[in-house]
Amino acid sequence: MSYLRMAAHYDRLMQDAPYDKWVQFTNYILDLYDYDPTTIVDLGCGTGEITQRLVQAGFHLYGVDASADMLSYAQMKAAEANIEINWIQQDIRSLHGLSDVDVAVSYCDVINYLTTEEEVKQAFCSINHLLKQEGIFLFDVHSISHLENDLKNQTFAEIYDDIAYVWFCESGESEGEVLHDLTFFVLNEGHYDRFDEQHHQRSFPVDTYQTLLRETGFTVLGIYGDFSTAEGAITSETERIFFVAQKNSRC
Repeated sequence: MSYLRMAAHYDRLMQDAPYDKWVQFTNYILDLYDYDPTTIVDLGCGTGEITQRLVQAGFHLYGVDASADMLSYAQMKAAEANIEINWIQQDIRSLHGLSDVDVAVSYCDVINYLTTEEEVKQAFCSINHLLKQEGIFLFDVHSISHLENDLKNQTFAEIYDDIAYVWFCESGESEGEVLHDLTFFVLNEGHYDRFDEQHHQRSFPVDTYQTLLRETGFTVLGIYGDFSTAEGAITSETERIFFVAQKNSRC
């Protein structure tokens, strides 16, 4: 994914995102498993909305993202809020320099940007290496049914006074694979500038993620749907699937 010029407008476009629910889910899981962490790494942190909220919940945070542009906005916002976070530009498939972290989170369908099983396995192994033994890994993905039934071959649009976008969701080659073609029009000194971005996502069956987690040294503790705290409540209507895993051996 690129998030180049889009980074400047990301927060505006995501203003209705349920960031607080991700934080609430994180706290619930940590309480459920009686896990009292100090350090959390937010993988694919974007502009740091979840990262900042986790700091305010009392944790020490690392924010990791592949996009320098997104991290620039994250750093600026944290400085304005007088919040201390360590920002790191890295690809989650090849993390380095961090170790003995208590918890890793990767929310807002970041893992869906890994579009082959090998890429997912690389990321899981990389995450395993930065966690301490028995560290916790929480992440979510779009369900295949959501991508297939709600997004594929659909068009979405939004118009504001200063920005508008058209979003085409094209079908990929595999089930659960979507190409997002986005066109933006941004008001600039009385005229609109256009720019385009393409994002590629894919989701795999729940069993595939479970297998890849086990193969990379994790024990799957629980699977949840749509921020519900009822374990295993996954149906054909579930849009977002959450995985909770614990490191049991080194990858």
